[in-house]
Amino acid sequence: MPYLVECLASVEGQTLDPARMEVIAVDDGSTDGTGEYLEEFAARAAMPVTVIRQENSGGPSGPRNVGLGKAAGRYVFFLDADDRLGPEALARMVAMADKNNTDVVLGKVEGINRKPPQSMWGKTLDRTDVFSSNIKFTLSAQKLFRRSLLEQHGMRFDESLWTGEDALFTMEAYLRADGVSVVADYPCYYLVGRDDGKHVTKSGSYTLRFDSARALMNLIADMVPAGPRRDTLMVRPFLVTLLPQFGPKFLKDGDDVRAKKMELAKPLMDAHWNPEIARRLRVHERLRLHLVAVRRPDLLLDVVEFVRAKKQAGALLEKRGTRVYFAYPHFRVKKTGIPDWIYLAEPREARAVAGYREDAANTFLRRAARRLRRSLPTREVKAAAA
Repeated sequence: MPYLVECLASVEGQTLDPARMEVIAVDDGSTDGTGEYLEEFAARAAMPVTVIRQENSGGPSGPRNVGLGKAAGRYVFFLDADDRLGPEALARMVAMADKNNTDVVLGKVEGINRKPPQSMWGKTLDRTDVFSSNIKFTLSAQKLFRRSLLEQHGMRFDESLWTGEDALFTMEAYLRADGVSVVADYPCYYLVGRDDGKHVTKSGSYTLRFDSARALMNLIADMVPAGPRRDTLMVRPFLVTLLPQFGPKFLKDGDDVRAKKMELAKPLMDAHWNPEIARRLRVHERLRLHLVAVRRPDLLLDVVEFVRAKKQAGALLEKRGTRVYFAYPHFRVKKTGIPDWIYLAEPREARAVAGYREDAANTFLRRAARRLRRSLPTREVKAAAA
């Protein structure tokens, strides 16, 4: 409350026939009148409503699992109590799933006092997958899932995780799905910023972020064989979950917290970080994670401060314009031991530099990658990235 009022109003306002909908509302030990309001809603709503009231579980996984266990429809959609649906959201998403026989449907998300992910809404897609689109960058639970998919694989939210449980669930669904659809031409979901700022995704200890990153990395490693497809997915936990722990907040951390973060990151870097993941990142992102991997917080602080200050790294063109290096801190300072390739821009980042010759550069990079793979065993490739 009071966000729940508008949330439920958006459910009542759906253009989908109420006879085709069921609402399962789990009151997870609220003390603000939520339970009573849900009972009132159930008494007046045109669709069947089941209200379940329970002791507070401490997180969203338990209540979602309870609701999922009671669901009987062909599809399920997880709606957070402080958000709301666009009027045609369920009708459009169900129609998209029925038309294409896809197992997961993403509806366009718009923010109200919050900034949602944006890179996946460029085009409506009847059928795609997690490898050939940007859907890996939206792993919240607010998707339409075919319930038979979830039941076939016994999928539930991990109740041992206090954050990132939705990322684990959604990534598994993407990987197991027979096709994913994207509704990008209609705002299906409104992500509402609370006035008190108390979003679950913004609360909790930093150690929980490492738990979340570890769980998602392990899931990807377990479900996707080593190679380019796995590397493509690994970008997400490294970039979205792990890297922010070594951003501006790292400057404010005390020495003990910095040391703890480096300790928590070490097994993740040792197990999963490699040059193929690194090259998929921008230079400053790659550089920060490299310094985490080699456990050099002293050098990392200089880089984080440079990035936080929004300074522009100088661009150095070499090999007749086929290579662009960005001179972030410690570039070609021999005593640091940071290899040049960490600072080498990939084409998507290098294009902004006048004089860059992309066609020739692509040929060079392909040859260099082949030479690197031939010359180093797998263990040494990981060591080189570290």
